[in-house]
Amino acid sequence: MILTLTPNPSVDHTLEVGRLVRGEVLRVDATRAQAGGKGVNVARALHRAGVDTRAILPVGGGGGAELTALLGDLPRLTVPIAGETRANIAVTETDGTTTKLNAPGPTLSPGEADALLAALEEELSRGPEWIVASGSLPAGAGDDFYVRVAGLAAGYGVALALDTSGKPLEAAVRAGSISLLKPNLEELSELTGRVPATVGEVVSAARELLAPGNGSALVTLGGHGAILVSPEHARWARGPRVRTRSTVGAGDCALAGFLTPADSPADRLRNAVAWGTAAVSLPGTTIPAPDDVEPDAVGVVTEPDPSWSLDSLVDRL
Repeated sequence: MILTLTPNPSVDHTLEVGRLVRGEVLRVDATRAQAGGKGVNVARALHRAGVDTRAILPVGGGGGAELTALLGDLPRLTVPIAGETRANIAVTETDGTTTKLNAPGPTLSPGEADALLAALEEELSRGPEWIVASGSLPAGAGDDFYVRVAGLAAGYGVALALDTSGKPLEAAVRAGSISLLKPNLEELSELTGRVPATVGEVVSAARELLAPGNGSALVTLGGHGAILVSPEHARWARGPRVRTRSTVGAGDCALAGFLTPADSPADRLRNAVAWGTAAVSLPGTTIPAPDDVEPDAVGVVTEPDPSWSLDSLVDRL
């Protein structure tokens, strides 16, 4: 069982256009509405792959009702809130460029934040293998919300994967006890105060995040693949080049792929990159089907040369 916790879920509306031109009237080629939020995307991906999963999320208002309907048969535990579940908009262009307009979401009362954590604790008591906590935090949750989540996970002996950014990520990293961190390059740069240009600099920056007592980091690099960093080892993987239709949710699918059953860290990394690669080739936040994912097409390099520039990775393997 893999739990996911999404404190600020959304209904994701995707508009496909040939080219986005500011200030013009544009023809939209296709539209879709899908259940969104990083943890929701992870749960959707796991569920589609047949992995036992359960999503925990707050819902409120008409947006919450729409989101619940869009979840379909996804196993979940919803916590009612007074505020309105947000709606996000993504505009994707033919060349794969994605422009996202993310709403801030509702404000949680202290009681609602506590109720969300109580729902999590109830599920943790059932002994899941992982809890995935991910996404932005709604107002009212507090920057220490994920620190509280980490404390609960540690208390029940459940591994925690965390995918967030900004002050909530900084607070959780400093507190330690995170089994897996999943920053992208931008989030890694923001947290360390410098932009890595080489593989070695990514590994060094990731290990700074591990120093307070965190386990490992899966650093996603977009079309350049991903680097899995532990205190002892570093591995880099990249998939085949594909036509990018939408990058929304690709990192969430990569995290889901990493958490699927595998025999080794290298295989987990291979699965992560395969799932992320499949996701960007699909429109909106469409979740790849098992047949879309090709782990055998992903190359993995153990202990990659630290001097390799990130720009050069697109031509390696």
